[in-house]
Amino acid sequence: MYIYTIICILHTLQKNASLPKRPAAKARKTHPAAPAQLLHTRCSAVQLLGRFRQLLPASRLTGWLALSDKAFYERAFTPLITLWYLVFQRLSPNHHLSQVQQDALDGGADRLSPRGKRLSQRLRSEATTSFSAARQRLPLDVCHRTLRHSADQIHQALQVPRMFGLKLGLLDGSTCRLRPLGDIPQHFAPHRPGNCKKPPYWCLARVVGMFCWATGVVVDSAMADLKTSEQSLSARLLKQGSWKGWLVTADRNFGVYYVANALFAAQAQALLRLTQVRARKLACSAGLKLKPGLDAPIPWAPSSHDQCPEGLAPTPLPGRLLALRVAPKGFRSFTLYLFTTLRDPREHPAAELAQVYGLRWNVELCFRYLKTQMDLGFLECHSAPMVRKEWLAGLIAYNLIRWTMGAAAALARVPLQLLSFSRARELLWGWCLRHWPRHHTSQSWNRLLCRIAQARLPKRRKPRPCEPRAIRCFQKDVAKLEGSRAAARLSLAKSNAKS
Repeated sequence: MYIYTIICILHTLQKNASLPKRPAAKARKTHPAAPAQLLHTRCSAVQLLGRFRQLLPASRLTGWLALSDKAFYERAFTPLITLWYLVFQRLSPNHHLSQVQQDALDGGADRLSPRGKRLSQRLRSEATTSFSAARQRLPLDVCHRTLRHSADQIHQALQVPRMFGLKLGLLDGSTCRLRPLGDIPQHFAPHRPGNCKKPPYWCLARVVGMFCWATGVVVDSAMADLKTSEQSLSARLLKQGSWKGWLVTADRNFGVYYVANALFAAQAQALLRLTQVRARKLACSAGLKLKPGLDAPIPWAPSSHDQCPEGLAPTPLPGRLLALRVAPKGFRSFTLYLFTTLRDPREHPAAELAQVYGLRWNVELCFRYLKTQMDLGFLECHSAPMVRKEWLAGLIAYNLIRWTMGAAAALARVPLQLLSFSRARELLWGWCLRHWPRHHTSQSWNRLLCRIAQARLPKRRKPRPCEPRAIRCFQKDVAKLEGSRAAARLSLAKSNAKS
C-alpha cells in the first residue's frame, strides 16, 4: 500500500509529470525517479584519494581496540588487516575465506602490515584458519565505529544537498535470512511463516538502517531478532548518537509515539506518516476535526496504549498535524496524514513536506542494493557474533561504493541518481585488486572516477510495462527437504542399513 501512496504523492506534487493508466490488479507499479540533485566538493581528485585512504581508520583503530576487554598481541592478521579483509570479503563477488587467503598470499595487504613483517611472507599454508580466528577476535564495536566513521567522512568530503537546511535521513527496516548453525537459533529464532504447521528451518534477523537521501550511505544500523519490533530497534539506533541537524522521515510503521519521542530525544526533526486512526485520535485530543486541508499545531500526548522508550519521560511532543487530499488522474484519491516537528507553516509549507516525504521511496532502493548487489539478504555464518560483523562489514563495503560514486558525481557534475551502482561496484572491485592498498596512484584513481561517472543508467524512452510480483520456480529433480537435516540424515542412514 505504501508503494502506491508514493506514486500518488510524487505525481501529484510535481508539475509536468505524466502518469500511466492504472495497472491491473496484482501487478507491480512503476515508480518515478527522485528529483536529480548535484553533489559538490571543494576537494580535488588527489585530495579525495587521500580522504578515501582515511575511510579505513588506521589512526583511530588503536583507541577503539583499547576500549575492548580483549587483549591483542602481534599476529599475522593484525586488527587493521582483519578489518580490511572483512570489507574485502563483501566487496568481492566470491565471499569465501579462500578468496581472502589467496589475496593475502599474493601480497594484497602487505602495505597494511607492520614494517618488516609482510603478511604474504608470514603465511605458510593455504588454510583459512588464521583469518577465521582473526575475524572472531575482532570486537564488534570496531565494526560499528568504522561504519559511522565512513558515513562521517563522506559528509565531510562532499557538500550534501539539504531540505529546509537539514540533512534528510530515511529510516526503514528489513530482514536477512540465516541458517540455524551454532548459536544462531538462540539469538535469532527460526521463523514460522503464517499458519505453516511444518517445523521452521530458516532463522531471520531484523535490521533497521538510517540512510542519507542525498548520497545513499548508511549512517547507522541496528540488528536484533524478530521478537524485537522495528520501533524499539529504531529507538535503539537513535539512542546511539546525536542526530541534531537531521530531518528523519519514515512510513506508517514508524508513525507512533514511541519513535517520535525517540527522535525528539535525539534532537532530530521528524516527518512521519500516520494511519488514519492515529491521526483521528490526535485531532480529537486537540479538539480538531480531521479533514483534508488540515494544517494545525498540535501536541502529541501519549495515550494509555502508547509506549515510551526506556529512560525517556512520556511528555507531549510539539508538532503539526497535516492532512493532504491527493487525487491524481487515473488513480484513486486518498488522504495523506503526516506529523512533523517543523512547526512553522510559512518556512515549511505542507505541499513541500509532502514532496519531501515522497523521497522516502529511495530507502527501498538502498535496501534492494544491499540485499541483491551486496548479497546481504542471506548470510552464511556459523555464529551470532559473526552475523552482526558480516552485516556491518557489508554496510561498510556498501558505503565505500557510495563514497566513490559520490566523488565521481561531484567531480563530473552529474546527478548521483543517474549512476549505476552495480557497475560502480565492479569498477571499484577491479581497482582494489590492482591498486589498493598496494600501489594506488592519482592517475589510476582519476581513471576510476571517470569510468564510474560514465557508467550511467539507461534512458528509457518508453514506460516500463507492468510486471506481476511473482517469480517462476525452477523445479529440480530433487525432493524438497522438510524438517531438520539431522533427522533427514538419520532417516537416510536407516534406509541404507536396511538395503
